[in-house]
Amino acid sequence: MTKSESEIPSSLQPDPADYAFDLDRVLSAVVSLRSTIPEDAFTAPTLGMEREGSGVVIQESGLIVTIGYLVTEAETIWIHTNDGRAIPGHALAVDQETGFALVQALGKLDLPALEIGDSDGLRPGDHCILAAGGGRQQAIETTLVGRQDFAGYWEYALDDAFYTAPPHPFWGGTGLIGEDGKLLGIGSLILQQGQRRGQRLDMNMVVPIGLLPPILPDLLSYGRVSRPPRPWLGIYATEIGDAVVVAGVADDGPSDRAGVQTADRILAVADEEVADLGDFWRSVWANGPAGAKVRLRLARDDREFDVAIASADRSSFLKAPKLH
Repeated sequence: MTKSESEIPSSLQPDPADYAFDLDRVLSAVVSLRSTIPEDAFTAPTLGMEREGSGVVIQESGLIVTIGYLVTEAETIWIHTNDGRAIPGHALAVDQETGFALVQALGKLDLPALEIGDSDGLRPGDHCILAAGGGRQQAIETTLVGRQDFAGYWEYALDDAFYTAPPHPFWGGTGLIGEDGKLLGIGSLILQQGQRRGQRLDMNMVVPIGLLPPILPDLLSYGRVSRPPRPWLGIYATEIGDAVVVAGVADDGPSDRAGVQTADRILAVADEEVADLGDFWRSVWANGPAGAKVRLRLARDDREFDVAIASADRSSFLKAPKLH
C-alpha cells in the first residue's frame, strides 16, 4: 500500500485546534522523496531500485534531512511538496552510524524550515506528531512509548532510540514533531512486539534528531563525518532465541570472502562472548577502524571454529551520488 492509495484515518490525524503553532505551515516542511537507484548498485537487491519516503526541510536554502536508506546510491531524487510541486534533489551525504542522510533541493522549495528541537528532553508518555509528506492527511498523533537501544541486522546500532505508537504506516523519513512544533527525530522503521494474550504492539523506531547537530558541519563540508569509518563485515545478522545467527552475507563482501555462511552462529568476537545483536556489532567496531582484522568464533553444525575477516569501509562498496 502506498501513500497515494490510503490516508491516515481522521481519528489519528492531528487537530490544528490542539496546537499553539500553525500546524499546516509546520507540516508543509515535511516533503515526499522519490529516488531511483541503478540496477548494478550494491544496495539494489536488498533495498530496491525505486524508493519512496519523506524528508524534513531544516534550512530554507532547501536542505532536507531524511533516513539514509531512501537515498543511498540514488541516481535521481525528486522532492514533492504538499502543494503539488516536484523539484529535483541531490544526496549530499549519508551517515552510516546515525542513519541520517541530507538531500539538497536543486531548485527553489520556498518552504519553511523546521527548527531542531530538544530531543534529549523527550520522555515516555510525551505526545508528538509523526508526519510524512502530504500534509495533515499523512500525519498521526503518536506517543513516545520508550527510549532504549536498537540493533539492526545491517550492522547498525543506536544507544538511545525512540519508539512511538501508534505507528505511522509510511514511516521512512517521517518527521517526529514535538508539541512546540520543533523537529525531534526522523522515522526509520516499523517494529512488531508481541504482548500477552496474543496481542501485538506495533511501533515506529525513530532516530533522535539530537544526533544530527554534532555531525552536520562535517556532512555539509565533506559529505561524511571526519572520523575513521567503522569496520564493516558484510554480514546480515539476527537473534534467534538466545543466539546471534548469520541471516546472510553480502556478495563478495568481507565475510563472504572469508567463508562465513548463512545459519552460522556467532559465539564470540576475539575471545569476548556475544550476548546479543547490539553487543556483537559494538564488539566488532571495537577492533579499530575499517580495514582491521576481526576474528569471529562461529558454530556450524556440530563444530566450532575461528575465522579472521579483513573488514572494509562500507562506503567503498556504494556508488557515489551523481549531481545532474
